[in-house]
Amino acid sequence: MLNREKPPIMGVWNGVGGKNEADENADEGAKREVLEETGFTVNEYYSKGVITWEKDDEEKDGLYVYLFEVDKTFGNEPSQKTREGILDWKKIDWILNPNNLGIAEMVTQYLPVLLEKEGNYLFAYKDGIVKLIE
Repeated sequence: MLNREKPPIMGVWNGVGGKNEADENADEGAKREVLEETGFTVNEYYSKGVITWEKDDEEKDGLYVYLFEVDKTFGNEPSQKTREGILDWKKIDWILNPNNLGIAEMVTQYLPVLLEKEGNYLFAYKDGIVKLIE
């Protein structure tokens, strides 16, 4: 996970991510962002869905959600400072602990669905709540 140094959600632990470049599809953008933010090349990944929300001007915005698999030898590295913030491995139990106030609010709401179910999902975020749209 990445504890971001700048907005949005500065100072909060969140998944690695970013914006697609003009010539990229979502899969290409996700793999590039992981490489840029972590230094890891992703080979196996799973598109898990989309989260959408309305912006102030009633326009919709959103993000693609992926799960990536890494070799079991990963995860023993110490946290490291990157240009984006602090990069560190976190256990699922730590991320989802209800007493953990340092996690981006959407993550704790959609991650359990992504980890337990196979498929590609559509979520809508509004007023602090992520709702699964089936």
